[in-house]
Amino acid sequence: MLGPPKARELDVPIAASLNDLVPANHFYRHLERALDLAFVREMVQETYAAIGRPSLDPVVFFKLQLVLFFEGLRSERQLMRVVADRLSLRWYLGYDLTEALPDHSSLTRIRERYGVEVFRRFFEAVVEQCLAAGLVWGKELFIDSTDVAANASINSLRPRFAVEAHLARLSEEDDDGDDATGGASEPAPLPVALTDAARAELAERAAERHDWIGGMGRLDRTRTSGAYRRTADFRASTTDPDASPLRPNGTGAWLGYHDHYVVDGGKARIILTALVTPAEVQDNQPAVDLLWRTRVRWKLPLHQVTGDTKYGTIENIAAIEDQQIRAYFPLSEVGQRPGQFPVHAFVYDAATDTCRCPGGETLHFLSQCDRTQRRVYQASATACAACTLRAQCTTSSRGRRIGRSLEEHAVEQVRGYHETEDYAKAMRKRKVWVEPLFAEAKDWHGLRRFRLRGLEQVNIQALLIAAGQNLKRLPSRLGWGRRPWPSAAAGVVLPAPQPGAALP
Repeated sequence: MLGPPKARELDVPIAASLNDLVPANHFYRHLERALDLAFVREMVQETYAAIGRPSLDPVVFFKLQLVLFFEGLRSERQLMRVVADRLSLRWYLGYDLTEALPDHSSLTRIRERYGVEVFRRFFEAVVEQCLAAGLVWGKELFIDSTDVAANASINSLRPRFAVEAHLARLSEEDDDGDDATGGASEPAPLPVALTDAARAELAERAAERHDWIGGMGRLDRTRTSGAYRRTADFRASTTDPDASPLRPNGTGAWLGYHDHYVVDGGKARIILTALVTPAEVQDNQPAVDLLWRTRVRWKLPLHQVTGDTKYGTIENIAAIEDQQIRAYFPLSEVGQRPGQFPVHAFVYDAATDTCRCPGGETLHFLSQCDRTQRRVYQASATACAACTLRAQCTTSSRGRRIGRSLEEHAVEQVRGYHETEDYAKAMRKRKVWVEPLFAEAKDWHGLRRFRLRGLEQVNIQALLIAAGQNLKRLPSRLGWGRRPWPSAAAGVVLPAPQPGAALP
């Protein structure tokens, strides 16, 4: 028989404990055991004044950021709506059923107060826990990047001088106000015994190079030279001035960034360094900074570095090989004319400082360019005109010229790796090591398009995503026993596995 309508008696007071309502096998219980966030209070202490109203607990703030990651949410407003409806999230944050939750606007203000350096230290604290759990191998690194769309339209591009002038006016207005935090403090100098001459030399060398990580991936336009100009050199977005136009795979142009990962070669594939740069920055430019920071910061016994062709520049190869580390990079064929002998087909003789061509003729030294760090060698026009291999070598009437880099010995060393099984293994491993991490972040954790704007903010978002990806590997080592959770599946409770049953 049809029963009566269900009465909605929702005002009856109940006596219940969240500890009883959240199952013992729930994901957030395992996350709470795996990651103790008490360290963040000391980490953010300098960003708060000594007096004033008590703030939101920094531990709660970072827990909310992790929930944002694991649940695949796109905004703080949506985050707080989900937290209000989920008992497990209230339990993880430490809020009972009657306690008022933080307002979403508070999270935005706190994120801006902390700045990118606090989030970088949070990311590194997660990496330290992965190191302590034995998830980092350290002998092999993989480096790669991916395109990420900016939260801005290509139609927002305007002349760069007008956008920068407007931003300068806004900056002047902000400077008129009081800075509650007193500004970020400079790091204390390391206690290193150096002579004044050595210290001056290091300072001069540091001034000549661009600090990609310290500059948050920002391009130094004062150092650019040459006639070639990108669209970003004279046009900028009014919505996100740091985003640059890119045209992936020849498709329509859109604004975006490059997200760079340096990943450990161990089975856990822990992300050791993450950096976002504007799309106009070529992938090879910050590569050495990322690799050296990773190696020094985590004290890795590094033996080899693996990347694709875009990282195989002469500068990168020379810097890596100079440290007795193998650079497993494919060499670019840019500048080589099809159907003609490449530069490496000419054998160099260091004793006579000459090169011998495939036809047996000698190319003598002609000149050296200090700007490009290359030495130019040329064969005689008479010998080239009579050579039977001329069609495969040159069409010039003056004879074949080649430019040999001053670091050509490092390039030849890398070219020799290409014939080894270790190199072939590294190339096969590269295809399944970094790119799946980018696919995971894009499909499940919002990396396909940044929700924040500005280089500092997108670096914060990228660091949180990378930290969350590392955390997905950490509980499994500490007893969780399941595969990393994809996105919203973190809220699902699975039954405990029976003895002898296969894990999912």
